Amino acid sequence: MINLDEHIAQHIDGAFVPEGNVCWIATANKDGEPDIGPKGSMMVFDDQSFTYWERSHRLTLQKNPNVAVVYRNAEERLQSRFHGVATIHAKGEIRDQVMAKTITQELERDPERKGVAVVIRVDKLMTFAGEVLQQRD
Repeated sequence: MINLDEHIAQHIDGAFVPEGNVCWIATANKDGEPDIGPKGSMMVFDDQSFTYWERSHRLTLQKNPNVAVVYRNAEERLQSRFHGVATIHAKGEIRDQVMAKTITQELERDPERKGVAVVIRVDKLMTFAGEVLQQRD
């Protein structure tokens, strides 16, 4: 069972500001070519999902929605890896909700608000050593 509780949300939602850390997302295109990038707006969407504001428009997720998200806080010696499936919301209520919660620093980089909301349904939470802490039933 996946439960992105308040403890996880406290770290993920504050990873970029004020912690100065950032979540990284790993994707792969339809041919399996990997990509990785920082997501300063990553936050907990609900008890089973993350979300972030995507403004780069390099949406490999359209062809392969499988992702891994890495969180690391060196100062507190916290690190986790989350595996899941992403869904793009280019318009509508979910996009509006995510944009309303996105940190100012990220929205300032998208002044015309051309970005999209990405929601990641988390299927597995693991340690860096590979121990599975939570898994979708």
